[in-house]
Formats: sequence, structure tokens, C-alpha cells
Amino acid sequence: MADGRGEMCGRLLSDLGADVIRVEPPGGAASRTQAPLHDGVSLPFATHNAGKRGIVVDHTVADGRERLLRLLDEADIWIETRAPLDTDVVRARNPGLVVLSITDFGLTGPYRDWVATDWTLLAMGGVLSRSGLPGREPLMPPGDMALQVTAMQATWAALVAYWNRLECGRGDHIDFALYEATAQAIDPAMGTVGTAQVAGYAETRDRPAPGPYPIFRCRDGHVRVVLLAPRQWHAMRAWLGEPEDLQDPELETIRGRALASDRVHAAFEQHFRERDKHELTLEGQARGVPIAPVLTPADVLAAEHFRARGAIARTELARGITADAPTGFAEVDGRRVRSARRAPELGEHDDEPFAGQARGNPTQPPAAADAGPMRRPLEGLRVLDFGVIVAGAEAARLFCDQGAEVIKIESRAFPDGARVSPVHFAIGHRGSRGLGVNLRTAEGVDVIKRLVARSDVVLANFKPGTLDKLGLGAQALREINPGLVVVNSSAVGASGPWSTWMGYGPLVRCISGLTSLWRYPDDDGGFSDSTTIHPDHYAARVTAITALAALIGRRRSGRGAEIATSQAEAILMQIGTLLVEESLRPDAVQATGNAGRHAAPWGIYPCTGDDEWCVVTVRDDDDWRRLRSALGDPEWAQGEDLATTTGRLARRAEIDGHLTAWTRQRRPREVTATLQAAGVPAGFMQRAPEYEDDPQLQARDFLRTFEQPGLEPMAIEHAPFRSELIPAPADAPAPEPGQHTREICTGLLGMEPDDVDRLLASGVLEEPIGSPDAGQPALPG
Repeated sequence: MADGRGEMCGRLLSDLGADVIRVEPPGGAASRTQAPLHDGVSLPFATHNAGKRGIVVDHTVADGRERLLRLLDEADIWIETRAPLDTDVVRARNPGLVVLSITDFGLTGPYRDWVATDWTLLAMGGVLSRSGLPGREPLMPPGDMALQVTAMQATWAALVAYWNRLECGRGDHIDFALYEATAQAIDPAMGTVGTAQVAGYAETRDRPAPGPYPIFRCRDGHVRVVLLAPRQWHAMRAWLGEPEDLQDPELETIRGRALASDRVHAAFEQHFRERDKHELTLEGQARGVPIAPVLTPADVLAAEHFRARGAIARTELARGITADAPTGFAEVDGRRVRSARRAPELGEHDDEPFAGQARGNPTQPPAAADAGPMRRPLEGLRVLDFGVIVAGAEAARLFCDQGAEVIKIESRAFPDGARVSPVHFAIGHRGSRGLGVNLRTAEGVDVIKRLVARSDVVLANFKPGTLDKLGLGAQALREINPGLVVVNSSAVGASGPWSTWMGYGPLVRCISGLTSLWRYPDDDGGFSDSTTIHPDHYAARVTAITALAALIGRRRSGRGAEIATSQAEAILMQIGTLLVEESLRPDAVQATGNAGRHAAPWGIYPCTGDDEWCVVTVRDDDDWRRLRSALGDPEWAQGEDLATTTGRLARRAEIDGHLTAWTRQRRPREVTATLQAAGVPAGFMQRAPEYEDDPQLQARDFLRTFEQPGLEPMAIEHAPFRSELIPAPADAPAPEPGQHTREICTGLLGMEPDDVDRLLASGVLEEPIGSPDAGQPALPG
């Protein structure tokens, strides 16, 4: 019952095997009319509700309420955005039910009655302030980014609470705020960042300076180059023919190349100008240069790689409508997890039995226990974390925050690249334990295998095949521990023509179509995604969700699973509606910038102050009437043709001019408060330093102080959702490299202290240099 927001949450659960029933009122959910439409079918509805069964329930009459109650008596999870029944009454009948209440701003706090759209969430959630080019207006990202990414956070919340029910027998009520989730899960200003983001760029109130991910024109489009490691710069320089003016030592660093970008980029531009994007990519990747083509949605749909992997395929969206579409988020045991059926027609499954059906579910919870102390649901699980940089850190931290024991595995020869920024490493790995081990040695691999026998999950995001070469591939590990869930997250997938490509986030955005749409439409070179870390945090949630679902499945089958996820394919699902529209109407999907495609007024408007902006989004004719009232019903807004969306779209520029004249006289929070009081979705553009003064975030304890030894106290987000039973994450610091090597080896693996000393002395095991325990017997534990 998630209408218009959170629908993808149910879609993902359906992909993973849940029986998801889409409950709609008579006449259908409002999201059935959401643009764009094709032959009368809403493409967003068709995309977000694939795989579900559909019924109609009129909760305003006694028979309908009773039918809904019977459905909820048999349910495990209830996803709702506007509960038509008292949730306390429902939970009294079914104490094991997990209720996931998805609202714009939360069930409490001063903004609880405000209304939001994807754009207002991006503005208030801190994303908009960092999107766009310096000196220009902020630029709205494409593809309903806030609603798609927060749906993943909501799915994680639902499965964590469901796992908790399986453990303790008690359901829960999750208060899930899209506003908070937007600030946490898209590109969190207080989260982990990529290595290039700590290269020393000066902070500015305006849009940040573009990151070191330049895009260059070529004969048939554009390519992007991402040079981070010295060896990559050397490979690029060799490709250029070792020009004399690029031999300067200062060009060895990211920052040095940024300061000399005019000279460096001129050489790149000349080299790329007369060659095709795919030709350049194939040669560059073969030479060790991280490069990718900037693909349009049409390019993505035609890409051999995604076709070969089954990531895009002909798909029935609705009865009589078939299109090329993204198929699913992940692969489990070699098979793509995807919906088994199209989205339901209204009331299509009304006659199917639901209540009282035998589900044959061995995961039925134990008898509900008396209320006891709050517990972290994933306590007792052990995760081996081979993850690196952002995506790897985030997936492991999601488990750690919910109580799992996470062991971070590193070596001095191959440290996590995120350690170049101690602050961001601490944020990303808080609560983990550190094991230092050299995996290039047989004895080091043996230590890992002994750990695998005592673990539940292995997380990695190396280049495909890396762990196999070390003798630690999924098949080998599952022979040791058949219940193990092995997760490999990669940039573009473990198979297919592009699987061997180096794929950092900026390159992933290019090949998945996002970069081509994230630009100013009046500027052919105005690509504006170079300061974001997306999709790392989003893709990490996809990885964590699929891993936890596999652990739930293990309770039934006793077997683990091999999971593969791809950052590129996560983006395909995020912009799935746009890709479907492009398939059905070629060339229909282009960069639109800050102009809403399907409604007006819908845009970003300047306000009083230094680089201050506010988003105003009029969804329908009712919103237009509310906006007119809030503005004092001005004469310019009284035309009869403006009463309809079609009329307003035709006069968009005129309306925007009048609205801009009004917003320019007011501060963004004043604009927001005035329009929200009238029920119009509006949102001030907020920067991360302003979070601590935001009344809603204050009221809901959004921030907490985190302390890491050797660093200044830092502000981080408090919890990913509010729960009746699940406590906020613990405050344990991140580990130094190898900090817990001794206690893990002696306590968990039962190794003799003398053997640990020998392996430390030979370099198989590692602990912090200068550790006071070095050479001392370790305590059992």
C-alpha cells in the first residue's frame, strides 16, 4: 500500500521471492496515473509494481475493512504510506507483523504534515546544493533519484525488522522518513567518499569544483577518463606518446593534474577528437587507462554487454505492452533475480485466495516473547569484509550498525584506498574489527579459510576474478562452509564484454546512461555529475539487502548463496522508467535540466541571499489552486487555460518568470513554509552544515557525535530508520590496520600465541606498527 513512494521497495521484495500483494482502493492507486503514460498505462507504475499481485479493497466500508484485516493477519510485512487502519489494532491481531510506514518527513516533528516530491527531497536532503557547475544555478539530477534510492533504504529497514521478528518473535513499526533517507543514502555529505574527493579541492558555497573525472568530446560523442593511481597516469601518458610537456613530477598527483588541467586536458582533447568513443574505450582499457563512453539511454538499450548479461531484455510491462527494460538488481547462484510477472491490472487477482492459505513457511517466528531489552537484530552474524573504498565499506557498515560482527581484512601491501582520508575511513568502518593478513601467502589464505568456516557472509567488491586467483573464490569458500553467503559487488558485472574494465563510480555513471542525462540541456559539454559518489551508497544497499535476503532463505534451506551485484545495473534499475520510455518512444528521453517534464510550475527558483534557492513542484490542478491561494491569487495566475496541466506547460516560461519575481523577495525557508502551509510541495536547498539547525532533523535526532581516536569529534547520521525495538547503532570506532589480529586469531580461531607470533614475524599476519602487544602473549577471548 505504498502509493507513489516506496513502490520499488515492494518490487525488490517480489524480485527476491516474496509474495507481494498490491492493495488499491476502488478506481485504482493514484500512481496508476503518473506520467509518462503509454497507451494509457503509467510507465512508473508498471516498472515499480512488476511481479506483484493486485487486489482492490474498499476500506471505507465494513466488508472491505474486514477483508483488509484478514489479509494483514496473514502478512509478514505491511508497506504503507497512508494507513487506512489503526496500526495498533492491526498489530494487536498480528503481533509478528512488521509495519513499514513510509512518509515524506516522518510521523513526528514540525514538518510531519509537509508534502514532498522527489525534487524537494533532493533539495532539502543536501543533494541539490552539490549538483551543477560552479557559477551556474544548481542542477537537478535525473531519474527520480531520491524516491528510487530511498526505496532501497526502506527495503533494508523492512528486512532488518523482519529478521528481528524471526529471531525474537515480535513484529515492529518502522517510522521511515524519506527526507532523512535522502540525506543518508544518495551521496551523504557525512559519509564515506572516494579517494579523489580528498585531493584537496577548496570548499565553496557555490557548486563544488568539478572532480578529477573530465569528459572529452570525440568523433561520435564523449568519453570520460578517471586517473587516480600513478600507474594509470603513466599508462595515459604512454598512450599520448610521452609528450615532453607532461613529464613534470607535479603531474604525478591528482591535485597536481587538477592545477595544470588546461595543459593536460588540451593534450587529451587532441588525442580523442578524431576517434570513436567505443574504439577509444577498448584501447584505453587495454592499456590500463580507466576510460568509458558516455552512453545515451538509446546506447544503453543497444549495448551488447547488458544484453549478454540479461540485465536488459524484452519485458512485458502491462497487458499488450512489451519493451526493452532493466530486469533486476542482482544475480543469485548464477541466476538473475527478476520479477516473474508484469504489473497487475486493477483488481486482477481479486478472486485468488489469500487469507488462511498454507504458506508452508519454516521461517515462522517463535512464540512472541515478553518485551525485553532492545537488541540489534544481526547480533550473532559474522561478516568478513574484503570491501574497499565506498561501496565495500558501506555494505559492511550496514551489517555492523545492526549488530553483526564485521572483520575488516587488509594488508600493508594492499590497504583499503579509503585510508587516504582517516575521517572518511572512520565513518565508513566504524564498529568493525581489523585483521591484517597477507593473502599472497598460502598460510594467510589458510587463516582466511579457517575464518570462513566460522562466518556467515563474505563481502567483496574487487575486480571480478580477484578472489578466485587467491584460491578464495565463492565455490571454494562454500565447500568449506555450505551455509556461507558470498557477495561480490563489481562495477559492471562479473561477465560480459565489459567485465574486465576498470570501473570507478564516475565511469559506471557514464556507461549506464546517467551522466548523459545529468547535464545542462543548453550546454553540450555541461555534464554535472563529477562531484557525486553516487551510486556507491545506493549500490551498497542493494548488496546488503540481497545478502540479508539470502540469510533469511538459509533459515529455510540451510544453504548459503553466491550473490553478484553490479553498480551499473543498480543505476539501470534506478532510471528504469526512463529506459522503458526510450524503448517505447525512441529519442524521447533527453537531458531536461531544471524543467519538470510533466507538470508546471516545477523547477528551481532563486531566493534572497547568497546562492539561495527553493524548489517548487506543482503536481496537479489542486496544487495549482493551492499555489494561487498562497500567492494571494495574483492576476497573472487567473487565466482559465492555467487551470490545467496542459495549459500551464504551454505557458511554463511565463509562469516561471512571475514565480521567480515572488521567490526573489524571500528567503528559501520562508518560501517553503508559506507554500507548505498551503499544501504545495516546496523545499529549500539545504547544505550539510545547515542540518544541525534544521528543526525537523533536530526533533528526530538525525545527527550524533562520533569519536575516533586521534581525530576531532565528528557529526554523523544517527540511525537509518526509527523503530520500536531496534536501537541506534553503537559508537565503536573504526580499527587501525590489523588492530585485532591477535585476538581474532587466538580467541576466535583458537591459534596458539606462539604460532601467531611466528606468522607475525614472517609477515603472514600483521598488526599495527609499534603495537604494545607485539611479541606478547595474547589473551584468550
